Amino acid sequence: MIIIGVLSDTHLLEPDIWFREKAGICFADTDMIFHAGDLTSLSVLDVFAGKTVHAVHGNMCGPRTRDTLPASKIIEVGNFRLALVHGAGYLYNIEDRLFDVFAPIDCIVYGHTHKPVCRRYGPTLMVNPGSFTATGTYAIIKVDEQSMEGRIHHIGKTA
Repeated sequence: MIIIGVLSDTHLLEPDIWFREKAGICFADTDMIFHAGDLTSLSVLDVFAGKTVHAVHGNMCGPRTRDTLPASKIIEVGNFRLALVHGAGYLYNIEDRLFDVFAPIDCIVYGHTHKPVCRRYGPTLMVNPGSFTATGTYAIIKVDEQSMEGRIHHIGKTA
């Protein structure tokens, strides 16, 4: 089984002690990290040294982060294809718009709204971890050979 830790919208110029501590606890048992944008600074990803990290930029990221990270990417995990994107524009209908861009795909991981979501949109698993620093939420996606499931977690109940 592969365990993916998912976070988004950290909006940090530098990872502070709180972030380092909570991320270390929340993602201790994960194999991979997906950051769905609005890291603001690339240094946020340094907290996950030793793990496979996939990240995209968001609308609040500065030029260096935008130049370094893609706007979206497709990642193959086991037998599944996952899209990683921040999302942009109006907050309503964001899932419809993302599905139109990426379908057919097994999972779309996105951010931008700061609202945690983990549900099926037809055959596609839609996962928005919310904001790790604002709403205090993140997601865990578990992938094995035949299934993929996601779940929203709250930092206060985990760390």
